Amino acid sequence: MADETGKPDQDQTTAAEAGAPASEAAAEPAPDVGTLEGRIAELTDRLLRAHADMDNLRKRTERDKEETAKYAITKFARDVLNIGDNLQRAIAAVPVGAADADPALKALIEGVSLTDREFLNILERNGVKRVVPEGEPFNPHQHQAMIEVENRDVAPGTVVQVYQPGYVLEDRVLRPAMVVVAKGGAKPGAAGDDAATGNASEAN
Repeated sequence: MADETGKPDQDQTTAAEAGAPASEAAAEPAPDVGTLEGRIAELTDRLLRAHADMDNLRKRTERDKEETAKYAITKFARDVLNIGDNLQRAIAAVPVGAADADPALKALIEGVSLTDREFLNILERNGVKRVVPEGEPFNPHQHQAMIEVENRDVAPGTVVQVYQPGYVLEDRVLRPAMVVVAKGGAKPGAAGDDAATGNASEAN
């Protein structure tokens, strides 16, 4: 009899315990509208940031891919620059007028010159250009000054001689041109200022 009367008590206790969580869940208040809107705004902000990060990554990847393709021949181009130097030296080694006196030598020089022009054409088709800045203002980004010489016939900083031509690949310098730069002489615009001063003196 004790066992029989004990079972109902145990069942009632179990039922009460099972019903307790449901009562507690029902008693918990639902989030208000402001809280839900705040969560939505936070999730939206995270989504927008993730989208922006992915877009930046895509653009950076495309830019890196373009630069890799654009400058892929950098090492090869540097390695073949000596070919152009040797062709130029071969042409410069022939004294002026010597080729006209010797038909065989003239034909050889013409062949070397033709090879040099074709060499430049091939380089230019691949984005490489030779830089021979004689008569141009010195550019420290593309030129390397070997010495300065006194030359009052040109403005200071003018390249008066090119020891070795330079080369650029697109907008990057493969090798700076080795140059001789003038110092002294009239500054740019000084001649015009002197003329204006002279005219003013004559008018007085």
